[in-house]
Amino acid sequence: MRGPPSLYSAATVATWRWHRMPRKPLAFLTEDGIVGAMMCAHDWSDSPLGAPETWPAPLRTAVGLMLSSKFPMFVAWGPELTFLYNDSYAEILGQKHPRALGRPFRDVWAEIWPDIWPIIEQAMAGRATYHENLPLTMQRKGYEEQTWFTFSYSPVRDEDGHVAGMFCAVTETTEQVLATRHRAEEIERMRGLFQQAPGILAVLRGPQHVFEIANDAYLRLIGREDVVGRAVAEVLPEVRDQGFLALLDEAYRGGEPHVGYEMPVLLRRGGDASLEQRFVSFIFQPTRDHRGAVSGIFVEGSDVTDAVLAARAMRESEEGMRQLANTMPQLAWMADPDGVIFWVNDRWFQFTGATPGEELDGGWTSFLHPEDLLQLLATWYDAVQTGQPYEARARMRSATGEYRNFLLVAAPLRDALGRIVRWFGTNTDVTPIERAQQELQEANTRKDEFLAMLAHELRNPLAPIATAADLLRVAGADPERVKKTSAVITRQVEHMTKLVDDLLDVSRVTRGLVTLRRETLDFNAIVAEAVEQAATLMQAKHHRVTVELLEPPAWVDGDRTRLIQVVSNLLNNAARYTPEGGIVAVRVTADADTVYASVEDNGIGISAALLPHVFDLFTQAERSPDRSQGGLGLGLALAKSLVELQGGGISAESAGVGQGSRFTVRLPRIERPASVATSHALPEPAGGALRRHLMIVDDNADAAQMLALLLESAGHSVAVCSDAQAALDGVVASPPALLFVDIGLPGMDGYELVRRLRKLPETARACIVAVTGYGTPQDRARALEAGFDEHLVKPVQARALQGILARLTG
Repeated sequence: MRGPPSLYSAATVATWRWHRMPRKPLAFLTEDGIVGAMMCAHDWSDSPLGAPETWPAPLRTAVGLMLSSKFPMFVAWGPELTFLYNDSYAEILGQKHPRALGRPFRDVWAEIWPDIWPIIEQAMAGRATYHENLPLTMQRKGYEEQTWFTFSYSPVRDEDGHVAGMFCAVTETTEQVLATRHRAEEIERMRGLFQQAPGILAVLRGPQHVFEIANDAYLRLIGREDVVGRAVAEVLPEVRDQGFLALLDEAYRGGEPHVGYEMPVLLRRGGDASLEQRFVSFIFQPTRDHRGAVSGIFVEGSDVTDAVLAARAMRESEEGMRQLANTMPQLAWMADPDGVIFWVNDRWFQFTGATPGEELDGGWTSFLHPEDLLQLLATWYDAVQTGQPYEARARMRSATGEYRNFLLVAAPLRDALGRIVRWFGTNTDVTPIERAQQELQEANTRKDEFLAMLAHELRNPLAPIATAADLLRVAGADPERVKKTSAVITRQVEHMTKLVDDLLDVSRVTRGLVTLRRETLDFNAIVAEAVEQAATLMQAKHHRVTVELLEPPAWVDGDRTRLIQVVSNLLNNAARYTPEGGIVAVRVTADADTVYASVEDNGIGISAALLPHVFDLFTQAERSPDRSQGGLGLGLALAKSLVELQGGGISAESAGVGQGSRFTVRLPRIERPASVATSHALPEPAGGALRRHLMIVDDNADAAQMLALLLESAGHSVAVCSDAQAALDGVVASPPALLFVDIGLPGMDGYELVRRLRKLPETARACIVAVTGYGTPQDRARALEAGFDEHLVKPVQARALQGILARLTG
C-alpha cells in the first residue's frame, strides 16, 4: 500500500511507518510480528537500555523467547524496569499500545501500580510468584474497567547473577471469571425459581426415596418442613397404604416415569392433625447418574384439589349458574372449548331483539359493527387456541339499531386436568362509562385551557400597570407625567376588567362563546395601544421597534379590547422569538376593502413543518435550542379565533429557521364615522347647580377612598361609610342624591340596605347604584329586583360613572 488509511489503528499506522524505515536486523529480534517490527525500528538512543546490539545476553534471550511466543508475555529490565512485550500482550494493553514500548513499567501501569508493586518487589528480590485470577482495575481503553489476570512473575538475572529484571507470562481471565460468576448466579437463580415454583417439586435419592430437596409448594402440601435427609415412608407414613410408595418403587426399579391425574391422597398435614383429602396430579420421573443407572426420583406435580372441587361444584351448579346469569345486567354467554357459543342469557335477547335460533346458529356476529368484527374474531380465536382469558372492545347493535360500546371478557373453565370444558363470557355496556370519562377529560381540558388562558391574558396589561405605578411614585409634582401615567393605568385597568368579565364565564371562553362589544374604531389607535402593552417586554430585550401607522387612519368595526389583545399577542410573540437587540416592525396599511396590520421580526423564524400549525391551540414546537422564550402556546390560537369572530383573518409567513417571521391581521374596512367619542373623563361641573352630595358604602377602605377621590375630582361632595348602619344614620343627617352601595357588607348586606333606604323619605327617590364583584346577568337581575337603579361591576369604569352622573345631572 502507498500510505496508511485513516481508518487504521494507531498501532497499524506506526508499524507501517517502522517497516519502511531503514534498520539493521538483529538476530534475537523477529520481524514476524507487529511489536517485533516496532522494536527493530525503535530509536533506543534515549532509552536506559541503549541500542539492542548492546543489550546483555540474558535480556536478549528473554526478549527473543518472548517475541517467539504466542502467549502474552512482557519483560521489564533495568533500574526503571523498561517495558518490552510481544504481540499477544499488545491486546491486553489496549490503547496503551504502542506508546508503552520502552517506557518505565510504572508509567505504563500507573493505575494498578499499588496493587502489583509488592509482587514486583518479590520478583526483583529473586522470588518467582504465581497469581490466579488477580482482580485489577485498569485504564487501557479510555475508561476504568474491572479485570482479572492469571500470571507469574519470574526474576531475570544478568551475567553476574544479579536480578536485573523480571519476566512475566500472563493470561487475562476476565471473561472466565465473569462467566463463572454468571454460572453461580444462574444456579442460585434456578434454585430460587425451583423453591418458589407454584407446582410441587421434590428430588428423592436412592431406593429409600430420601428427600434431597423439596420446594415450598411441596412443604405446604404435606404441612411439614423437616423433610430433607429423611425417607418418604418416615415423613409420610399415611401414604404407604394408599399405593404411592409402590408407585415410587416401580418407577425406581423400572426406570420409567409414572403419571398420575387427580389422584386422591389422604394427608395428615401438620403433625397430629386429622387426615385430609387432597387431589394431586404428578409425574414420578427417574433420574440417572453418570453411569446411566437410576439414582433417584424427580417429583413434579400440582395440588389440583381446588380445581377438582371447583369442577364438581361447577357441574353440580351449572343450572344455577345459568339462572344467575339470567339475572345479570350484562349480556352473558357460554361457548364450548372450540369457541362455538351454545348459550346466551335472556338479557342478550332483550338487547339485540334476536330469537334463540339467530344467536346459537352463529348469527351473533351480525350484531357487531362491521369495522370491529375482524379484529374481534381474531382476538377470540387466538384466546381459544392459547387458552388465555379473552378481552376485547367492540360496538354492538341494539334492537333499536343504535350501536353501543361493549367490553367483552371471557374466562376458560377447566376440569381437574387443566382442560378447557367451556368458556363463560360477558358483554358489558361501557357506553355510559366512556361518555362520563370523555366528559371528565373534556372538563379537565377546558379547566386547564381556561387557567392557562387567564394567566396569559392578564399578564399583558399588568406589565404597563406595574410600570405606571412605579412612575407615579417618582413622578413628583410633574402634572404632565402624572396625567400620562394615570391614562396608562386607566386604559390597562379597563382592558383587564373587560378580560375578566369574559374569562369569569369559563364555559363561554373554553367553548369559544365570547360576546364581542363591537364599536367603530380607529385601527391606528388599536395598534398604538397594543405596542404600549408590549413595550415592557420589548424594552427588556432591547428590541428596536418601528411603527408605521396609516394616514389618514382607517376604521374598523370590532371589539376594542379583543383587537388590542390580538395585536398585543403578535407583538409578544415577536418579542419572545426575536433575540436581544433584534428588530420588530409594525405596519398598518389598507386598501379599499381591508385594513392590514403586520408584525414582522428578524428573529429565529418558523420551520416549514411548524408553519401550518402555528395557530393551533397549545402549539409550541422547539423554535430555539434553549426554549428561553417561554409562552403557553395560547396567544396565536386565541388571536386567530378572535380575529375570525370579527370577520377578519390572520396569516403567518417565514422563509425558514433563522429568517424571521411576519404575521398579518386582516379586518374589513368601514367608512369613517361622523364622530367618535373618545373622552373617558368625568363631567366637570359647570357651576354650583351641578354639584351634588354623594355617598359611598363599602367596607373596603381603599376601594371606597379611591372612588371618593375620583368623584370629588369631578366637583362633588362625597361621604364614605364602612357599614350599613353608618349609612342609614348618615342619609338622615345629610341626604345624598346618589349612593354607591357595595353588596358584600358586614352584618347587613347591600340587598337589605337598599330595601331599608327605599323606605326612608330621605332616600326613597335617590339614585342607588350597586357596586359588586359579581357580574353575571343573574346578579344584575337580583340587584335591580332588590331596589337598585344601576348595577356596576368592580373596578368601576370612568365611562360608566360618566353615564350615571350625566343622567343624574340631567
